[in-house]
Amino acid sequence: MRLTVEGEINRTYCQNLCLIFFPGAKFPEKEPEGADVPEVLLRTRTEEGVSISEAVILCGGRRTTGVGRVALSSAESADRAVKRSVGEAMLRAGSELMGAPPPWGILTGVRPAKVAAAMLAGGLDADAVREALIKEYFVSEEKAALLCRICSVQEKAKALAEEGTCSLYISIPFCPTRCAYCSFVSYATPAYLATIPAYLDCLCLDIEATCRTIRERGEKLLTVYVGGGTPTILSAAQLDRLLSTVNRAIGGTRLLEFTVEAGRPDTVTAEKIEVMLAHGVDRTGINPQILDDDVLAGIGRRHTAADFYAAYELAARSGIPVINTDLIAGLPGSDFRRFAGTVDEIVRLQPRNVTVHTYCVKRAAEFTERAAAGSLDGIYSYSGDDTAACIEYSQRKLAEKGYLPYYLYRQKNSKGNLENVGYAAEGFEGLYNIFMMEELQHIYGVGAGAVTKRIGRNGGKITRIFEPKYTYEYLRQHAEDAPDGSGGGAAKP
Repeated sequence: MRLTVEGEINRTYCQNLCLIFFPGAKFPEKEPEGADVPEVLLRTRTEEGVSISEAVILCGGRRTTGVGRVALSSAESADRAVKRSVGEAMLRAGSELMGAPPPWGILTGVRPAKVAAAMLAGGLDADAVREALIKEYFVSEEKAALLCRICSVQEKAKALAEEGTCSLYISIPFCPTRCAYCSFVSYATPAYLATIPAYLDCLCLDIEATCRTIRERGEKLLTVYVGGGTPTILSAAQLDRLLSTVNRAIGGTRLLEFTVEAGRPDTVTAEKIEVMLAHGVDRTGINPQILDDDVLAGIGRRHTAADFYAAYELAARSGIPVINTDLIAGLPGSDFRRFAGTVDEIVRLQPRNVTVHTYCVKRAAEFTERAAAGSLDGIYSYSGDDTAACIEYSQRKLAEKGYLPYYLYRQKNSKGNLENVGYAAEGFEGLYNIFMMEELQHIYGVGAGAVTKRIGRNGGKITRIFEPKYTYEYLRQHAEDAPDGSGGGAAKP
């Protein structure tokens, strides 16, 4: 794509606006000569206290234009006003080209609920927030109502995340196989899986060092989340060692929530669930993604729908209090019938949590590589085909059964520019998910690919500390950090 920006406006923001209408677009410094690619011109200026922006799109022999005007005022920063005027211009030009406006309007960030929450904190009531989302950010009525509902559900959880509280994330970046849609840093090759014992050695030391840091700072640990990857790729003995380390490291701390994300049904056993329960784990996830064997095989899952039912029954019979199931709408090879049937089955099982994701094109995923090689069509989609109908069906069906939407996030290049939403039976919301997604408290991350986030006072500046991305880098760093070369854990800065 050729993008030209004129005026004082952040280029990255302009690229994100383009991605709403042209998912998968790339922005090289110079396109090859003669390349037939969309062209976008965004220009902005300020006249007599008004930010005036114009967008021009040339694509497929068509030319569309849009203009945005936002009055500058003391109620918002000049930068935000300019962004809104540029966004309005791009939305008008893009909607004319595509024939329909995007459901999330000009909101481009991962955490749209934070926009609504800031309005509520500023004194607006829910009706005023909904109206502002529609009129100022061009969010659809349905999505604006969804955001306000989520903010309402989150109120109790937000009250728990007071100053001086924190949560702990523990990364297990290994999987039995890699899904074709996935770009997470998780490893499924025999060589990587062979590093699990050494990785666990370093991880346990890291957990102990991090928990010492938390105690020394006088912070209160509220939740622990073991994620991945697939944590239950660990054997029962390895899982017992990991969770024993956690319990020893946190001492007598009474957690509000202790989660181990099982994820893949083909890794779940009765023995591993017993280990979880013995160590106080009260939440897990067993994720079918979709209950259709042909689609499961196509996306690289090694399990069947029957395997999911068996794993879910094990967990449900064990008495573990909260089970989550992840679903993905819009997967290649799927359609509305398959997805709606999956939703119906999950509702019948009555898990306490259901997370509905929209298929998102990830740069490093197998599907993306296959599309680039010409062996897979249509993975990028502005309209989303029937994915919007899938998402709408899941929201309606879950609401009918009493599930409440409690957290939401969005990703670039998701089908139909749609969202990911977590739902819960009332009172069973995942606290860690809310704390992490809304950035309400410090999150300490340990393990390869984990990120520690320290939140400034009163929601101030966020400091991020990144662990090494790859397992072998993590092991090397810990070996170097230990004076005796034993791989000792290092306290978080």
